[in-house]
Amino acid sequence: MSQRHGPVTAAVITGSMPEMDNDHGPLQHHFDDMAQQNESAALGMWLFLLTEVMFFGGVLTAYAVCRYLFHDAFAEGASHLDVQMGTINTIILIFSSLTMALAVRAAQMSKTKLLVGLLIATMVFGGAFLVIKGIEYEHKWVEHHVPGKYFQYDGPMANQVHLFFSFYFTMTGIHALHMILGIGWMIWLTIRSWRGDFSAAYFSPIEMTGLYWHFVDIVWIFLFPLLYLFGAGAGAGH
Repeated sequence: MSQRHGPVTAAVITGSMPEMDNDHGPLQHHFDDMAQQNESAALGMWLFLLTEVMFFGGVLTAYAVCRYLFHDAFAEGASHLDVQMGTINTIILIFSSLTMALAVRAAQMSKTKLLVGLLIATMVFGGAFLVIKGIEYEHKWVEHHVPGKYFQYDGPMANQVHLFFSFYFTMTGIHALHMILGIGWMIWLTIRSWRGDFSAAYFSPIEMTGLYWHFVDIVWIFLFPLLYLFGAGAGAGH
């Protein structure tokens, strides 16, 4: 009776396990083929992103409840945010998503130089976002709007306004941390891309990083109107 075996099973049966780097390239020994490996990587990334959705969803739900309970105070707090800087950062992240998508396409087409350039462009956009966010944080520090013992607010509902800024720094800070981690990972991918590790035959690390980066951008698309536009607009009406 004949039976079809994958490369790993066949190697065990024959008693000769080949070296991974020499015979299988990027294929890991516990997968039968690249298709199975890529599907596993995609499943792992989507499960990770699902946990991220649950995390950010919980924080956003808590924010929505508190905003409903302390509507006027949250509107007042939002009126102190810089909508112009938030808008610029939103545009920057949209362009970073575009360059990241093009980087995935470049990897699929085995265009190494283009891939490297697009990864660098994505990191530049991400770095610009973080610089602008840092400027915003510095302004809030000068205005004594950073939550903690030095927080100052002379208007009414000071405790509720303090709560708003606690949400603001928590949500935008966690988002910025995700961006820093993404940029750090892209630095490593850029080095590997320059070495020629990715091509049409193997590009799943680029593709999975693209999914992660798009998710981070989508999170900001939610944060921007909730913190800057929706709240500021409500504040203007009071």
